[in-house]
Amino acid sequence: MLRSVVLGCGSYLPARILSNDELARSVETTDEWIVQRTGIRERHIAAPGEMTSDLAYNAARAALDHAHVDASSIDLIVLATATPDYTFPATAVAVQARLGINHGAAFDLQAVCSGFVYGLQVADSLLRAGIYKRALVVGAETFSRILDWNDRTTCVLFGDGAGALVLEAQEGTGTNADRGLLTTHLRSDGRHQAKLYVDGGPSSTQTVGHLRMEGREVFKHAVAMITDVIHDAFDATGLNAGDIDWFVPHQANKRIIDGSAHKLGISPEKVVITVDRHGNTSAASIPLALADAVADRRIRRGNLILLEAMGGGFTWGSALLRW
Repeated sequence: MLRSVVLGCGSYLPARILSNDELARSVETTDEWIVQRTGIRERHIAAPGEMTSDLAYNAARAALDHAHVDASSIDLIVLATATPDYTFPATAVAVQARLGINHGAAFDLQAVCSGFVYGLQVADSLLRAGIYKRALVVGAETFSRILDWNDRTTCVLFGDGAGALVLEAQEGTGTNADRGLLTTHLRSDGRHQAKLYVDGGPSSTQTVGHLRMEGREVFKHAVAMITDVIHDAFDATGLNAGDIDWFVPHQANKRIIDGSAHKLGISPEKVVITVDRHGNTSAASIPLALADAVADRRIRRGNLILLEAMGGGFTWGSALLRW
């Protein structure tokens, strides 16, 4: 059977770093308060004029270089983002053009913080169907552009960044020993829309709007939803928490990450954490964390990696892949 195998990964973070102490000079908060409740110490903020497509292009370029493949070999780009450059066209086509690709397909996917996991399943399905051969899956966000910087409950949480994977359809044996994506599981429940949303849009207010969140409600649902969809992945493969080499969760809040790992029985030493340095970068957080762990050689070829995310909607999902 065909598997979607990771050939390379890359990331990009804007140059500007915004610390908790700097934030505390503009809103009523402290470094201690933010760290205690979220684990976040700093985040990156896109420069004026630096758009989501710029971040995505740099991450994609880094992933292609890491994979040692030419951009011309890519025939599919799936870009997960909730902060596109424009209402249309898709930010993915801007990345496609900058990479010099004029064939295949490129499109955006919107599932907020779950976007990268959603993008993996979409790309995996198209690759395994034989429709495309090599894909870029990108998560890129400029959440700083939709934050209310007077709302201390939300502006301290988010940052900007991008990450990308190069996937290629390769023959596998159909066993858990195969490299590539072994299983993906996605869920959504629109009844929770009002708990995490942006209060604007082309069809509603004709404005961009700002992010609004009921933090306690999101936290209350997060651990149960995340662990539920991870158990789906274990059931589908016959694997369990003891088989996992690395757990790479969506980097929203360290308390949610710690609670999920504990409930699943995953050792803290196997959890990749970047939320302290990146904040919540929505669809970019998982590929950013993957690239971080690959760069310092924690993640190596043959490792079994568990991914999970939850975002506005609510949407949530999991993926198991062998590096």
